Amino acid sequence: MCVLRASDLAVGYDRQPVLKNINFTIEAGDYFCIVGENGSGKSTLMKTILGLQNPVSGTVEFGEGVEKNQIGYLPQQSDVQRDFPATVYEIVLSGFQNSLGKRFFYSKEQKALALENIKKMGINGLKNRCYRELSGGQQQRVLLARALCATSRILLLDEPVAGLDPQVTAEMYELIDDLNKQGLTIIMISHDIENVKKYATKIFDVTEVE
Repeated sequence: MCVLRASDLAVGYDRQPVLKNINFTIEAGDYFCIVGENGSGKSTLMKTILGLQNPVSGTVEFGEGVEKNQIGYLPQQSDVQRDFPATVYEIVLSGFQNSLGKRFFYSKEQKALALENIKKMGINGLKNRCYRELSGGQQQRVLLARALCATSRILLLDEPVAGLDPQVTAEMYELIDDLNKQGLTIIMISHDIENVKKYATKIFDVTEVE
């Protein structure tokens, strides 16, 4: 089943395309990687998929029954975000913010699922720790648990191993691969072509379009 399709898509800023002639289809269960050098337009494409900016032309269409608010997103972190003064549990729980609607408080079910995702990411012993005190790899696990709270279908990951050492990078790729094997559709931006070839079921190279 198709979950997302880009058709004759051009992306960019101020109506000026940085990438155009983009065409691809992502099926449920795919591990779809968008690759290319830094500055090649990968993040611009990701923001367009997320609806954070409009296409210059063409379309991004979601499959039947797929809504934008059902997508979990793990963005690249800024230095300010890395220094955020909240507990691991609070940050993971905030993944439900878009589904709160008019409610002010998280439900019992959401709190239970946040704890389940913390455990799934292997950071149960860190749930009461301050996020800013964690290592880069631990922070990425926290953010992945947060993204899982937003979705049970599609994860969008923007350079999820950037700045991590080789061992932590390998662990992160294994975590993401396990999530894909459990049924999650993965859409990942990366310039780490060797690991992409190892895990991805489909690869879209932005350097091969105009």
